[in-house]
Amino acid sequence: MIVLGLTGSIGMGKSTVAAMFAARGVPVFDADAAVHRMQGAGGRLVAEIEALFPDTTGPDGVNRTTLGEAVLGDDVKMKQLEALVHPAVAEERAAFLVRHHQSPLVVFDIPLLFETGGEARVDKIAVVSAPADVQRARVLARPGMTEARFETILARQMPDAEKRARADVVIPTACPLAETQAAVDAVIACLIDADGR
Repeated sequence: MIVLGLTGSIGMGKSTVAAMFAARGVPVFDADAAVHRMQGAGGRLVAEIEALFPDTTGPDGVNRTTLGEAVLGDDVKMKQLEALVHPAVAEERAAFLVRHHQSPLVVFDIPLLFETGGEARVDKIAVVSAPADVQRARVLARPGMTEARFETILARQMPDAEKRARADVVIPTACPLAETQAAVDAVIACLIDADGR
């Protein structure tokens, strides 16, 4: 099995690219989706997050906007949250690998792959990238996003240029979807032998 780490800064189109891998039958572990499940209604992290950060949860689980306001820009609180979330995500990822142990290729979709030392857990790295102006326009079009929040998130992420320099492959997303899909297909073809091994 080859484990491909898929990463990219906010607004780069990583979710779209992950969906393209999944559509081709490649199992994708989505770290963000795992976090959403664990922070959703009845999720395993809700009570612990409420204990650490009072009034950030409700009947639907964690209020991500309220939690974000509580931790963004505060390194101590962010580290507390990460100390809770990262081990739980690691357990989910391990279970995913057990479920897909016969797959020749799996994808770990991890937004903060480099920032969390995740490159040590993958065989190859694909970085999804678009020009800064495209990224900014995409992110600021999201509901509830502000310039200040965008800048705070960007400050916590490794610069795109550095990610691209450390990648085995860069997948462009500021182009027609067919071109992005072609890049994804080329990655799959390169990583899986013709006989499927």
